Amino acid sequence: MRTVAVFPNLMKPETRDILLRIRDFFAARDVRIIMPRVRAAEFGMEACGVDDIEHHPADFALSLGGDGTLLGICRRYAANPVPVCGINMGTLGFMADIEQNELESRLESICAGDYHIEWRRFLAGFVTKPDGAEHFLGLAINDIVVMKGDPARIISLGLAVNATPLVECKADGFIVASPTGSTAYSLSAGGPIMNPMVKGIVLTPICPHTLNIRPLIIREEDVVHIHLVDTRQSIIVTLDGQETTPIHPDDIVTVKSSDVRAGIIKFADKDYYQTLRTKLWRNC
Repeated sequence: MRTVAVFPNLMKPETRDILLRIRDFFAARDVRIIMPRVRAAEFGMEACGVDDIEHHPADFALSLGGDGTLLGICRRYAANPVPVCGINMGTLGFMADIEQNELESRLESICAGDYHIEWRRFLAGFVTKPDGAEHFLGLAINDIVVMKGDPARIISLGLAVNATPLVECKADGFIVASPTGSTAYSLSAGGPIMNPMVKGIVLTPICPHTLNIRPLIIREEDVVHIHLVDTRQSIIVTLDGQETTPIHPDDIVTVKSSDVRAGIIKFADKDYYQTLRTKLWRNC
């Protein structure tokens, strides 16, 4: 028997209807549905609820929500990679390949094996203390952002790639984005769009107070180091905009590509450039 993990977003009003359609579809195909126990109870599907769902074997997972929901599920499965497919219930749903009006046909394709998996690298964040001790911050599939802790003050940051100091400037922060994350916060800050299958990392300054710095694409194997030049200031680090950690002024933030990958389910009739045209450039 196949098992599918389902992660519904409570904030979306249409979630219940979509969840019932998924339940009915898989009930006719002898497929077991599992859900986080709390979510299952909230939707009256207690029999599907399990604890520590990421430790339960599953053939694939369904994300019911927007891109943020899908990102959280990918990070949740980082230690136990399970392919995830997004059902778009957000405002954009750039990473989700299933629209609500095609739900059953896409689920049928998945059951028939008519799909492929794109394995996207995570970024790994670390903090290096003044004594050289390195502490792991976490993984992000979109971006790791070093930004000001005080919303009313600009900060002075130093950026180095590998062992080479690159620039010192005043800005609101720096975005270190994966190719997958190039269409997220980095895009809003003026960064370039990268096909998620391209190997690289995007460095995008946030509101730099200078005309002499631009977004930069570096190699996937390069390592990024960011530190405060003026240690009287404060900074924070965010992972995919969902986890926030305050950083001591003397710490150095290091970001590198991880060997951990997230599996995203994709369909042959929806390529990346079609998604760009229909979702990002639809009003052009």
